[in-house]
Amino acid sequence: MKLLPLLLAASAALASTWTAAQPAAAAPTTCEAKREAIGRDIEEAKARGQKQRLRGLEKALSEVRHNCTEAKLAAEHQKRIRAQEREVAKRERDLRDARRNGGADKVAKREDKLREAQAELRQLKGAQ
Repeated sequence: MKLLPLLLAASAALASTWTAAQPAAAAPTTCEAKREAIGRDIEEAKARGQKQRLRGLEKALSEVRHNCTEAKLAAEHQKRIRAQEREVAKRERDLRDARRNGGADKVAKREDKLREAQAELRQLKGAQ
């Protein structure tokens, strides 16, 4: 189980290379897609002379080759969905509280946050 934190760190490193505008559901959905994405990032790091990033990506690629399974990816995806469902429920509670106790600005902000959380949940569920 010592590899799980390493895989999570590698996933986080990969996620940080994507633009902030890309949704969470844009993560590769198969082990092959993960390997290809890391391979593209490796080529980019080589082209830019980013030696430290290159070492990290090569280690991440090795870990994916040795530890990635479709079952693990599916389980991780279901975990993200459950977490997002909890986030939507929290946002719904926040909105109810704002409607009871807050002003129009506070309600509008909570509605926006709820819509964002719901959109992310729909996106995650669509990527199953």
